[in-house]
Amino acid sequence: MTTLSGVAKTTHRSWLNPSTWHLRTRLVLVAMVLLVAICGAVGLVSYASMDLVFNKQLDMQLAQASGRANVFGRAPSNFPSSGRPDPLEARGQGAGTLNARISGTTVSSSGLIDAGGNRVALSSTDQQVLLSLPRGNLPVDRSLSNGDYRLVAVETPYGDVIVTGLPLADKQSTEASLVWTMVLVSLGGLVLIGLAGTVVIRRTMRPLEQLADVATKVSRLPLDAGEVALGVRVPPSAAHPGTEVGSVGYALNQMLDNVANALEARQQSETKVRQFVADASHELRTPLTAIRGYTELLRMTESFTDDGRKSLARVQSQSERMTTLVEDLLLLARLDEGQPLHVTDVDLTQLVIETVNDEKVMAPDHHWQLRLPDEPISVRGDATQLHQVMANLLSNARKHTDQGTTVVTGVSLSADGSAVVTVTDNGPGIPEDFQRRIFSRFARADAARSGSEGTSGLGLSIVESIVQAHGGNVEVTSRPGRTEFALRLPSMNTGLT
Repeated sequence: MTTLSGVAKTTHRSWLNPSTWHLRTRLVLVAMVLLVAICGAVGLVSYASMDLVFNKQLDMQLAQASGRANVFGRAPSNFPSSGRPDPLEARGQGAGTLNARISGTTVSSSGLIDAGGNRVALSSTDQQVLLSLPRGNLPVDRSLSNGDYRLVAVETPYGDVIVTGLPLADKQSTEASLVWTMVLVSLGGLVLIGLAGTVVIRRTMRPLEQLADVATKVSRLPLDAGEVALGVRVPPSAAHPGTEVGSVGYALNQMLDNVANALEARQQSETKVRQFVADASHELRTPLTAIRGYTELLRMTESFTDDGRKSLARVQSQSERMTTLVEDLLLLARLDEGQPLHVTDVDLTQLVIETVNDEKVMAPDHHWQLRLPDEPISVRGDATQLHQVMANLLSNARKHTDQGTTVVTGVSLSADGSAVVTVTDNGPGIPEDFQRRIFSRFARADAARSGSEGTSGLGLSIVESIVQAHGGNVEVTSRPGRTEFALRLPSMNTGLT
């Protein structure tokens, strides 16, 4: 039976494959991605808005500073350039303000006011930047040796150009603080929301985990045979039809109730059938014994023609076959009822030797081989039933293979200390589709294997039932040219008591 745990083992979870992630992990990640996108969008909009506001404020201050510089720096055209007023001397110019006069292609006067109110000259590189400024009232940003500036170049009525600039350092510092504030607040919010979201999602997903746990437990129950106590149910907190998950839990409980009722009905039916088989088998033993006895009496006391003797022999052989079938059915019924075993110490090695020797007498046309350990292997079990297991396995190999087939019987200890008995033949093999039902009752595939003796189809069912009653298991592997039945029994240390 395939279980959820088995599927879990065969499914390799890779973090590179999102389809293998837990649903709660994907929900948390999706929520985090959406929050990151929202925070990023809000941050970009906020930054753009603040940058626009700062630029407007700076442009107003720049327009005022440019107006003061132009009013102070204007002079008639007949004034020599060296005698014209320096716009940097205009009143009201704050720290960091830059002013310059451009006459033609040269900067006649230029400088900026530092934090102490002193004048700082501009470098030649800065002057070249000022000469390349567009004329008009449109402010532009440029990088100078003292930092980034917002500049405007205004022509005077006398042909000169007065350049005014304000530093961008305060604006950039404020915007940087805004960016870091938004990043830190967003990260903190994401961490808090991630933790809170994980807790909320885990609590929300808990009913689904309960459903999966119930389904896993049910999948591990042996529902194919025997009495099954299907007592696993979804808890009431996850099985109320008011929510989607609750509706699934409620439906699952309804399904489990239906399955439990079906299993109970099946068990009752099986019990009745087993009781009928046991009673019928027990009742048939007496008339079959009488038939065999009277047949023997007739053969010894009466005279028959050749045809009469053949018919009487046929009656005797069929009564013996019927007796064997009844005994097998009665044994299976007793095993199904779980009747206690007569447990003793059984020398498994000696048991195999004796059983193989019996088969050698019955089928001398087969090649019988033994592979035994140096030291005897013993198990705890019912010696009579274990002898029947070996007899059935060897008889199965004899009946379903041709003359000259080699049958090898081996006894060994596995790594975990279990006793292992194998019966291997080099016959034609068993069809793969029949291997899946070979231990079922009345399962026969004589057409697939070339034996000549008819069988009831109960031998391997008896083998499996006896081995399972001893706490072991039996398996078959087959291909053309090699068929092996392997049964494992607990060792003396772990066997039946």
